[in-house]
Amino acid sequence: MTQTARNPHSRPRIDEEAIKYVLLSAREHDVKFIRLWFTDILGTLKGFAITVDELEGVLRNGASFDGASIEGLTRADESDMIAVPDPSTFQVLPWRPSKNAVARLFCDIETPAGEPSAADGRQVLRRNILRASEMGLTFYVAPEIEYYYDMKGSDDEGHQDQSGYFDQTSVDGTGADLRRDTVLTLEQMGIPVKHSHHEVGSGQHEIDLRHMNALTMADSVITFKVVAKEIAAPAGGYATFMPRPFGDRHGSGMHTHMSLFRGDENAFFDADADLHLSETGRQFIAGLMRHAAEMCVVTNQWVNSYKRLQPGLEAPIFASWTTGNFGDLIRVPTYRPGREESVRVEYRAPDSAANPYLLFSVLLAAGLDGIEKNMPLPEPIEADVYRMSDAELSERGVAKLPRTLDEAIRLAENSELLEQALGTTVMDNLLENKRLEWQQFCNTVTDYELARYRYL
Repeated sequence: MTQTARNPHSRPRIDEEAIKYVLLSAREHDVKFIRLWFTDILGTLKGFAITVDELEGVLRNGASFDGASIEGLTRADESDMIAVPDPSTFQVLPWRPSKNAVARLFCDIETPAGEPSAADGRQVLRRNILRASEMGLTFYVAPEIEYYYDMKGSDDEGHQDQSGYFDQTSVDGTGADLRRDTVLTLEQMGIPVKHSHHEVGSGQHEIDLRHMNALTMADSVITFKVVAKEIAAPAGGYATFMPRPFGDRHGSGMHTHMSLFRGDENAFFDADADLHLSETGRQFIAGLMRHAAEMCVVTNQWVNSYKRLQPGLEAPIFASWTTGNFGDLIRVPTYRPGREESVRVEYRAPDSAANPYLLFSVLLAAGLDGIEKNMPLPEPIEADVYRMSDAELSERGVAKLPRTLDEAIRLAENSELLEQALGTTVMDNLLENKRLEWQQFCNTVTDYELARYRYL
């Protein structure tokens, strides 16, 4: 790893005050190592550590690394990449010792020429945020993150409790204690938490983050997963964000609440409109509905994701919107008088294993497409969509979401929206990765097949 001079025309240099703040914070907290964090195309956290003596130089010039083995980041013949730290993301890692402490910085990935990497999810999200900014809009998101604690050595299929939705007691308090410590650690790292509670499944929990701008939130989601795993490990457990790890339990979603602001005003609010939802908000929803099926390769990117998108599991299988039914794809929460800033759209398809940078990018791009094209929004469906016939669904303009990863890939292949939002490099690399995953899955003989067919 070496320091590399950057192209001065590629992006604004880090200001001296930012460098001074990070260096001062590192000294105050006895930081000796700094982990430089970024993700691969699937949202898996990657990175490497530098010593504090290297910190100032890396803040100014970035740090070079070999990106050839990072999924989707670069080709083998163009392996040199530059990790450029974002000083606003400096945080000490609370689970590491306070003496000779360890901190982290999220990084943007650049080429040696100093240009933004076309394969970096953080850069992709920056580009989509810029598009919204050019329309005078700021994009805010607030995810509800569900996950399971898989306790090693348990005789209960990996579940540490038998509690259910919103339960305040459990057979043992391991899960509740781990969730509490996770919340405290997140807040210690500057990530505000709105709610936390036990979910429907045994061993399943949910922590809801308070709304932030999309880039900060994407970083926070990645941090959340690290924190949950680090807190669970000393207790002999593992925090899994697999979309549906247990066949007899609900899956883990990441319902994403979204809003657009013009300055200090919520662009989704209209005091005189039905549901207090503005025309901008309605067009945003229309864009989400129009592109929902083709976006599933991002919102639900794994083979296992489609085990969650099943009837009866409070997960959507149709591109419908409503004000109340929790089985629909899109929900507009009930307006509370005096809370204009809280008018928002909830998108319920994503699972907790999505790449948040790409997820927020495609959701924003779809919504903006609806706004730019003045897409009309059909009336909300208050009836149970699962009881409607195909003819009724068609008449109401409700499309089906894909039922498998293979179907999601096929729907995405010709998507102009995804190519615009993600860029050709990410689009091609993602689809190549997903085709390989589907092929590997098809070649796998499952325990179910062996149990059912072995003795034919």
